[in-house]
Amino acid sequence: MAKPLDTGVLYRDDNLSRLTTIPSESVDLVYLDPPFFSNRLYEVVWGDEAEVRSFEDRWEGGMEVYVEWMRPRIVELQRVLKASGSLYLHCDPHASHYLKIMLDHVFGEGRLINEIVWKRTGAHSSARKYGPVHDLILYYGNGDTPTWNPQFLPYSREYVETKYRHVGSDGRRYQLDNLTGAGIRNGKSGEPWRGRDPTARGFHWKFGVDRLEELDAKGRIYWPRKTNGMPRYKRYLDEVRGIALQDVWVDIPPLNSQAKERLGYPTQKPEALLERILTASSNKGDVVLDPFCGCGTTVAVAERMERRWIGIDISATAIEVMRRRLLKEGATPIIENAPSTIRDLKDLKPFEFQNWIINAINGVHSARKVHDMGIDGYSFFTRDPVQVKQSEHVGRNVVDNFETAVRRVGRNAGFVIAFSFTRGAKEEAARTRSAGLDIRLITVAEVLLSVKRPGSAKKLGPQPATVAELPLPPIRKPKDLPSAKELIESDLDAATA
Repeated sequence: MAKPLDTGVLYRDDNLSRLTTIPSESVDLVYLDPPFFSNRLYEVVWGDEAEVRSFEDRWEGGMEVYVEWMRPRIVELQRVLKASGSLYLHCDPHASHYLKIMLDHVFGEGRLINEIVWKRTGAHSSARKYGPVHDLILYYGNGDTPTWNPQFLPYSREYVETKYRHVGSDGRRYQLDNLTGAGIRNGKSGEPWRGRDPTARGFHWKFGVDRLEELDAKGRIYWPRKTNGMPRYKRYLDEVRGIALQDVWVDIPPLNSQAKERLGYPTQKPEALLERILTASSNKGDVVLDPFCGCGTTVAVAERMERRWIGIDISATAIEVMRRRLLKEGATPIIENAPSTIRDLKDLKPFEFQNWIINAINGVHSARKVHDMGIDGYSFFTRDPVQVKQSEHVGRNVVDNFETAVRRVGRNAGFVIAFSFTRGAKEEAARTRSAGLDIRLITVAEVLLSVKRPGSAKKLGPQPATVAELPLPPIRKPKDLPSAKELIESDLDAATA
């Protein structure tokens, strides 16, 4: 019996190991935007400007090593695709031709359907070369008849004004099209009609004479002033679908700094790009898989378009951002392999750990990840400084230095979060209270306890942990301020807007 396919799941995992657990021929569409060979900043933690996972080994041997790193993943993706499935691989020109050869080996020659050019940025100057402004998307079918829904773009204003220059009494634009085709026919399409004999001119009617009468009765035939002139067909602009979508896409702009959907992820793609791909190569209810999910554009668009979906990413921070983004779409994603124990949190990379803690307390991340004066974020609501230490036995000197940072930003309270604290650190924190400063020491175990619920190791519900669950100082507020729940929901909206 075939293993059932779980969808609506975000896996925090290496995609190669996770892909091996997905049943064969169970996925309708794969979109992947892997780390570009030319872009080592792909896998940075959310909002950081410093790379936190080193992939030097992957690129040390050059393009060959990169392609071989990709190969087993492509093999697994081809295995999980249905015969009617498609794969879209987003890459840049540095690696596209190498990846294409590898994809041909995996999918078979002739399975490449399109090499799509997407203009990803505006014009800019480059020294001694043409400005590079495009990415490539390699579109492969896994069988002879992959799912395909044609798409059309509206005609340009210039085209409409040139080709559809006639306007009827009803205000509708139309153009005059031929009613005849080249060559002689012996059937009804070759018969004379209204004194016009197409055969004598070496043509035939595109319609039989009966159909021509129907069209004329509906006012769809244009009669020229010349007695022997050939009638023509009125083709109305509002009845045509537009121009068929081509393989050069210049109509989907990249995300700018003010875009509403922008989340700050370094390689975030616009939702319109994924909407186009999902529209063309999937239908409602189909399964869409993204093995390099990043900030979750694919799964968010799939949810909105009523597709089932699976997302995989190795970053705990990315998984949390995707979770919040999906909540905005009304989905309740299942989270597999999210950090749920002290050991898990110790194994995270430093910035991943820091981000996890700030997210767990519903705090605000510091805008700077380096040279941040010891402030990694700010607490929920009161916005007091927070310092995160991925350490045991944090000592007096850390508390002392943090006290200076708190005073520097003009606050009188702050929080240090670590796995454990020395007696000296606790004494120093107590001393600060007598000096008019309230430094609270919070253990990671306390934070972890606040976000755990029954079953939360695999499934996180739509509500984040409440501030009341954390060992933070009580919030004094006037009666007319919103409730803590309302503030949390508002904060979630702002974080994912």
